[in-house]
Amino acid sequence: MFLFEIDEEMALKHLEIHDAAPLFQLTEESRETLRPWLAWVDLTKTADDSKSFIESTLKQFAERSGLTTGILYHGELAGVVGFNDFNWRNSIGTIGYWLGSSYEGKGIMTRAVSGLIDYAFNSLELNRIEIRAASGNQKSRAIPERLGFEQEGQIRQAEWLYDHYVDHVVYGILAQEWNNRKQ
Repeated sequence: MFLFEIDEEMALKHLEIHDAAPLFQLTEESRETLRPWLAWVDLTKTADDSKSFIESTLKQFAERSGLTTGILYHGELAGVVGFNDFNWRNSIGTIGYWLGSSYEGKGIMTRAVSGLIDYAFNSLELNRIEIRAASGNQKSRAIPERLGFEQEGQIRQAEWLYDHYVDHVVYGILAQEWNNRKQ
C-alpha cells in the first residue's frame, strides 16, 4: 500500500475498496462544486461506482500507468490527487485532482500537490510534470500557478463537459526548476 506523509495534518494514500463509501459520500456532498469541471460526476451514482473507480486506479498502479491517491486530512478523506498518466519513456507525469467542497480554502490541495511533486521528482525520478485545467476553473488553475509552474499554452476545446467543450490551460514544471525553488 502506498502511504506518503505530507505533514502532521496530511497524508496521501492508495484508495482501497473499503474507501468506496467515504469516497462516494464526499462526491455526493461536493457535486455542486465538482460538476462544472469534472465529466465523471454525473456517472457516479452509487458507492459501487466509486468502488469501480478505485479498482481501476489499483489496476493502473499495478501496470505503472498511473498513481491515484486519497488525500487524508486529519485522518479523513478530503479529496483525490494523483498522476492520471505516466509517460515513462520521456519521464513525464500528468497530475489531476479534486477536493471535497467542505475542505476548500485550507491550503490542502496546494500541499497535497506539492507533496506529490516532491515524491515524483525524488522517488520516481520524473523530469517533467504537467497539470491541465479548464481555462475557466480558477481554483484549479491557482494550484500550479501557486507552485511555480509555467503556463505553456492552451488547448482549444480539449474536453467535453456534458453539453459544451472547454479549453484547457497547460502548465508544466521540470525537476530542475522544482528543486531550484525548494532550495
